[in-house]
Amino acid sequence: NFRVDLLSCCFLRFDDIKEGDVVRHDGKRSDGYLEHIFKHAAKELFGMDVKEITYKALKNKDFQEVTLEKDGETVLRFAAAYGFRNIQNMVLKLKKGKFLYHFVEVLACPGGCLNGKGQAQTEDGKPDRALLAQMEEVYAAIPVRLPETNLHVQKVYQDWLQGMDSKKVQETLHTTHSAVTQTTSSLDIKW
Repeated sequence: NFRVDLLSCCFLRFDDIKEGDVVRHDGKRSDGYLEHIFKHAAKELFGMDVKEITYKALKNKDFQEVTLEKDGETVLRFAAAYGFRNIQNMVLKLKKGKFLYHFVEVLACPGGCLNGKGQAQTEDGKPDRALLAQMEEVYAAIPVRLPETNLHVQKVYQDWLQGMDSKKVQETLHTTHSAVTQTTSSLDIKW
């Protein structure tokens, strides 16, 4: 079982950040933390230091896979599912028991966060491809800093969570999942 410490992935404080202090996580775009979590899992679970990861597009560019092989065997399989159609297909596979992934990054917007409806669009409501390319370029120029090196995160661990490996960290930030057995009742019947 691999558990991700969500606090180190998404804690950011804006009150005292200056323009030169803005940093980003691993990855070429503003999507989630798949690359960071993949590299961290490879190091922690298999002692492998992954510098660069390669996405393999599956059915479309918004459903991609990343794998790690060790001794000819695939030991990690991550996926990025962007857009509701891909998310629905992933959930169906999960329900059918045909789910191959150890981790899936799910984003509602096809093309990722920069392509979301809250972003700039042309007058006819379509994504502005030139602006999107420009935003990706600006984002890629921001320096990378690993979430676990964030001083604010370290302070939260020290002051509130009583250390990195404390019982409070396990109780507050970690979870495990187990299969749920289906029970049929009259309320479960689809009419």
